Amino acid sequence: MRSVNVERKARGPVRATRTAPARAKRELPKVQPGTARSAPRDGVLSRISGRFSLLVRRPMVALCGALAVLVLVGALFASGVIGRTVHGVSRGIDKAAANAGFGISEIHITGNRRTPYTQVLAVLGMQPGQSIFSANLYDALGRLSRLEWIAGAEVHRRYPDAIFVTLVERRPFALWQMPANSQGEAPIAVVERSGRVITTRDVETFRRLPKLVGAGAPAAAAELVDAVQAHRAVAARTMAYARVSSRRWNLILDDGVVVKLPESGWQKQLDALERLIVESGILERDISEIDLRSPTQYFFLLKNGEKKDVERGKET
Repeated sequence: MRSVNVERKARGPVRATRTAPARAKRELPKVQPGTARSAPRDGVLSRISGRFSLLVRRPMVALCGALAVLVLVGALFASGVIGRTVHGVSRGIDKAAANAGFGISEIHITGNRRTPYTQVLAVLGMQPGQSIFSANLYDALGRLSRLEWIAGAEVHRRYPDAIFVTLVERRPFALWQMPANSQGEAPIAVVERSGRVITTRDVETFRRLPKLVGAGAPAAAAELVDAVQAHRAVAARTMAYARVSSRRWNLILDDGVVVKLPESGWQKQLDALERLIVESGILERDISEIDLRSPTQYFFLLKNGEKKDVERGKET
């Protein structure tokens, strides 16, 4: 058999073959994921850091710069420019506050029985129309406390325009004839109950107060004065309390009779003296001194110099 090769005809047009485009090669990022990126150093911060690093590298430059600044500031202070500027600004602020209704227009003072009102005003140092904010209450309080009659003080602002001052004055307790000075003078002072000296001026105003004599008398007198005041007859005749050698007391009576008290236990001696005055009329006799220091006897010194002693319980 014969083989026959038959050519097969193509069906329709030949389809064009599509060629896939070549993929571009991907470049890796310069910074891998998960790594923090640093911000670019530019602008003001970079300039500041640059100058700071310069100062660190050159400490002498920094030292000279700081010294120059200090010299400049010192010169300004020495010339008064800064002080005048600060005071000028302060005055401007005070004036503005006063114009806004915060200027001092009232100063109320209470408790000043013996301290003159004008003296308190002068010590406060506050002027009408002054800004209430500029009033230095602390300094005013310090000046008030140095006044001789002032024991305590309070100073308050009351907005918008008032200052309130409350004073507590010292209470006079007795007059003390102080020891003589180098000129031979023995001034008289008004003292408190604690013994503190208040003043040596205008003491005649306090002539009815108890009179104390002797070194250290004011600090130890309060208990004795109270005890004498509890004995009416003794108190009526006592003119002064004399401290002897800083240990004991003598009572100076109105007719010049001296009553000597012991260092301790003188409360009972005052009881005895009260009986001698009221029941025995001892002060009606010609006596210049009564010695009550003995626990068993009384000793009397007559004006003619004669001495007598009486056993306790037999004074009549």
